[in-house]
Amino acid sequence: MNNTDLSPSARLYFLDWVRILAFFLLILYHVGMYYVTWGWHVKSPFASTGPEPFMMLSSPWRLGLLFFIGGVAASIMLRKTGTAPFLKRRSLRLLVPLVFGMLVIVPPQAYFEVVEKLGYADGYGAFMGLYLQGYGGFCQDGCLKLPTWNHLWFVAYLWIYTMQLGGLVAALGPRFDRIAARLGALLRGWKLIVLPAAVLALARIALVEHFPTNHAVVGDWCNHAMSFLPFLLGALVARVPGFWSRPAPLRWHALAIAATCWTCWVMWDHVTWDNATPAAVAVLRPVMVSVYALMAWCATVAACGFAVRHLDHDSPARRYLNEAIFPVYILHQTLIVVLAHAMKPLRIAPGPEALMLVVLTTTLSFGIFELVRRVGVLRPLFGLKFERAAQATVLPVTGTVAHAAG
Repeated sequence: MNNTDLSPSARLYFLDWVRILAFFLLILYHVGMYYVTWGWHVKSPFASTGPEPFMMLSSPWRLGLLFFIGGVAASIMLRKTGTAPFLKRRSLRLLVPLVFGMLVIVPPQAYFEVVEKLGYADGYGAFMGLYLQGYGGFCQDGCLKLPTWNHLWFVAYLWIYTMQLGGLVAALGPRFDRIAARLGALLRGWKLIVLPAAVLALARIALVEHFPTNHAVVGDWCNHAMSFLPFLLGALVARVPGFWSRPAPLRWHALAIAATCWTCWVMWDHVTWDNATPAAVAVLRPVMVSVYALMAWCATVAACGFAVRHLDHDSPARRYLNEAIFPVYILHQTLIVVLAHAMKPLRIAPGPEALMLVVLTTTLSFGIFELVRRVGVLRPLFGLKFERAAQATVLPVTGTVAHAAG
């Protein structure tokens, strides 16, 4: 059944599929981080600039898309359950895994980082003592802040934005729906691409040079703009009847624009002071920052448009993956770091090694999920509803995507 013309509270299977595919892309992206020159926890001896243009295929839009979907889901559930019950439930489903992740899942990432970068040799037990004390002496081009949430920053930010949305909806009452209706009347045709992209571009131009991404909440204003604005937009358009019929006709246009922006950005990334004057760079920089924002939004429109057209259906696979994907997300980066460190002495060529990392990370993540879903006490630690035994239930997108977009 196609849901694009139903009420804003209809179950949106296609958004579940988008979220599932985006999270699988995270595994590929974080494996890629091991092989590029960008800073990360552990690095391959074969790291080079070669894979970086391909990493940029998803880097500008992947997390913004997930925040957008998270905003849609949060808005629908707020309308359905009311502010207080929803925020209480979201807090439990997000904060419990966040705290557990910071204490249990994430520390191996920091441990192997100091082992590889600083030659730390006192063992994991001693490291955990320092980790829990908030030790600040692991320094190399900046000091490692402990304890840390690393990739789980998304969960923390999603909780913050959800609380803000709940407060906003409670404060505005019916006016929130009226604002959504006005926005929905505006975002039609080409304006669906141009207007959100323009807002993101202006925000990025104003902030990116002054507030580099730090994932620390405070001072992370450019990242907040590129994350909260899609989240808020998703929350608003979720209240617009028939909105989801609009991205599909634009999907090819949006994809072509995103691909063109990617090409321009890769070329810009290779500009040096040898082949461009400082004056030219000063003029081009805000243009390319806008290109980055345009790519981010066009990729989101394209993803939603293709999903509406081809993935608006339920299936046992969707129901299974919809439950699995948040635990897999929590686990995947630590598995990549641990596996990469363990495989490094083997000196496997980067191509086969990367494939092995993807396969092992995916299979181990799902293997652990199969254990977690069967043990009631473990389920809340990984963002799953507490049950004494796993059950095959039909889960609406509105009940899961808000806590798992991260």
